[in-house]
Amino acid sequence: MTTNCPKCGLPLDLCVCETIAKEGQKIVVKAVKRKFNSLTTVIEGVDPKSDVKLLAKQLKERLACGGTVKGSTVELMGDHRRKAKEILVAAGFAPDSIEVQERVE
Repeated sequence: MTTNCPKCGLPLDLCVCETIAKEGQKIVVKAVKRKFNSLTTVIEGVDPKSDVKLLAKQLKERLACGGTVKGSTVELMGDHRRKAKEILVAAGFAPDSIEVQERVE
């Protein structure tokens, strides 16, 4: 017995709701200066319904850094703006929906 997705009506193994949700998000990747002039990469705009903790885990493993999740925001130790965008695109987010801010706040 197959069950259908309540949103799109397709069987769960064919459901595309998560893919569509990833493409419609507006994600901002920026660097923020913290205590003692250390830089932190902040990724905002990730939908809290998607698995933010899993995304943060993948980013931390691929970038070899520490970090945390605060709500729907991912914070990574160090300046990883360029590589974070590449990893987000590989995770299924649309490249046009990811904005990388060049200046440090």
